[in-house]
Amino acid sequence: MKEIRILFTGVGRRVELMQAFRSAAFHTGCRLRLYGADMTFTAPALFYCDAMRQVCSMRDTDYIPELVRICQDDSIDLVIPTIDTDLLILSEHTADFAAAGTRVLISRPEMIRICRDKNYTSEFFVSCGLRAPMPVNDWREYRGKFPCFIKPKDGSSSINAFRVENPEELAVYAAEIGDYIVQPFVEGTEYTIDMFGDFDGNLISAVPRIRLAVRAGEVLKTKICLDPVILGEAERLAAAFRPVGPMTVQLIRDRATGEDYYIEINPRYGGGAPLSMKAGARSAEYILSLLMGEKPSCLAEDLADGAVYSRFDQSVCTDPGRTPQQVRGVIFDLDDTLYPERTYVRSGYRAVAADLGRPEAAEKLWQYFEDGEPAFDAYARETGADRDHMLTVYRNHKPEIALYPGAAELIRSLRDEGIRVGIITDGRPEAQRAKLKALGLMDLVEDIVITDELGGPQFRKPNDIAFRILQQRWMLPPETLVYVGDNAAKDFQAPNQLGMQSLHFCNREGLYYAGEREYLPHADRFETLTEVLAGMRSPDPAVRAAVRGAGAEYGKGL
Repeated sequence: MKEIRILFTGVGRRVELMQAFRSAAFHTGCRLRLYGADMTFTAPALFYCDAMRQVCSMRDTDYIPELVRICQDDSIDLVIPTIDTDLLILSEHTADFAAAGTRVLISRPEMIRICRDKNYTSEFFVSCGLRAPMPVNDWREYRGKFPCFIKPKDGSSSINAFRVENPEELAVYAAEIGDYIVQPFVEGTEYTIDMFGDFDGNLISAVPRIRLAVRAGEVLKTKICLDPVILGEAERLAAAFRPVGPMTVQLIRDRATGEDYYIEINPRYGGGAPLSMKAGARSAEYILSLLMGEKPSCLAEDLADGAVYSRFDQSVCTDPGRTPQQVRGVIFDLDDTLYPERTYVRSGYRAVAADLGRPEAAEKLWQYFEDGEPAFDAYARETGADRDHMLTVYRNHKPEIALYPGAAELIRSLRDEGIRVGIITDGRPEAQRAKLKALGLMDLVEDIVITDELGGPQFRKPNDIAFRILQQRWMLPPETLVYVGDNAAKDFQAPNQLGMQSLHFCNREGLYYAGEREYLPHADRFETLTEVLAGMRSPDPAVRAAVRGAGAEYGKGL
């Protein structure tokens, strides 16, 4: 299956949204790679992506060219914006992204403009046959009742939005806000409708939910409410707007009259959108299906009407500071971290060649491998050999491999000092156990987790279950554990999210080396890793600070 690559712009604190896409990939069996773009590397949601990309301000003239370059370099399939200020500029440049082979999940520019100006938004609601509290742009012209409501004309997240009790307060707020609108205040039950449309603007799902508790414009507690009146109004609205991708709509049901007054449209994922996904409107899965050429649908009977969801805050360490905590446990990756995986591949090809009785087959298979071709498929086509039989021999052979120089000594020294040592490795259990046995690691390392043994390939990294298992088994705080691995694409996401420290062994001879700068020296100088780990587990904060400082030149590796 082709890997799908999605870039989220302004990813910020959208951790829950990243988790929703991870869950969607898990449930659909899709190969998904998430990219997060933000102005700084301290945005917490970046640590839930597979790759981070730092970008300039969206107000910078180089913003779109920079994003397009990222899409070209990383072969991005889809761009998904997450903040209001990103919407119009992205919708106006979809052709630039299309030229790079990338789609943007965004509605048409003329519809974005309607949403960005609250005057147009109210007029649009009325044109759809819906009620809306009509605004005025000069507080002196406001003739409605008090209390009223004042907010920026192009605002979001309830920033500078105020309930106003009298004309005197209105004058003060108007002077502070500047470009504002004034609307009658509607008192009643607040709703959000999470809507989702396909690439042609056809509505796939609409989920109304009551906003039970809100902080700074973002919902903290919500209740799914499949009200038939609101659902009918949502269909009418979607038919006129034709949303491409996610859209959140806010309304208030007047307490006195029971009538619905529509107040805002945000043509993007709202902060509470993952709650509708939990309720059954799995828009992250819809996106993956659409990218694979399928036509997703949402059935009302699949939605959890009446379900209540409460949200909570959690933290992720984006920088361990000058003096990280003393290391008390070390977890190693296996392939290309403790031994060179290419030697295993060569060993397997030799075993296959011996089984076939064709000594030349080993070099032929290796050449296919070096050329990036599926070696057994190519050799079977050329010679007629049984591809499945060769694969079975390869997977079950007794490997001729050896640890990197210094690796065994390092592990022994760690254990002699009372440091817990473990291995987390992906792959077929029979092959990984054969490697571990050949390398002498079964007796050398106290805890080994082969992720496939937890229930299948879905538990491979970046799944965090294996890391949680070792951390709970050892009963050590995650901040005192360090993970050492070579594959930047998948190794570090889980330990970093759990608060562990990490060391990137950038192995130039490794199968997953992609030209990254070396965070740690090359494999033939394993003693330097020994020195770094010695510093990280030192009880002296000054020593740990020195190690941290020395590693800073290598970038986000230590």
